Amino acid sequence: LKEAAIDVAEGADVLMVKPALPYLDILSALRTSFNLPTAAYQVSGEYAMLHAAAANGWLDLQRCALESLTAIKRAGADMILTYFAQDAARWLQE
Repeated sequence: LKEAAIDVAEGADVLMVKPALPYLDILSALRTSFNLPTAAYQVSGEYAMLHAAAANGWLDLQRCALESLTAIKRAGADMILTYFAQDAARWLQE
């Protein structure tokens, strides 16, 4: 939060958290502490982790990917940058 306060003082327009999933608590704290939009970046490692687990049959990729995006949104993200963007858009239309 100290770094975010410095960013705000320097004129930040958006506060971004990356990687998103391990820092949902930080994302939530930023949302409640500052009057700026919050963004979360679901990094390639998070994307690859879900794909690897799905390839091994350990989880349902669509359900887990959408749940991870829902968790990020619930934590307070106004914007989510994710490698699942096109897939998520398609899944949500189905």
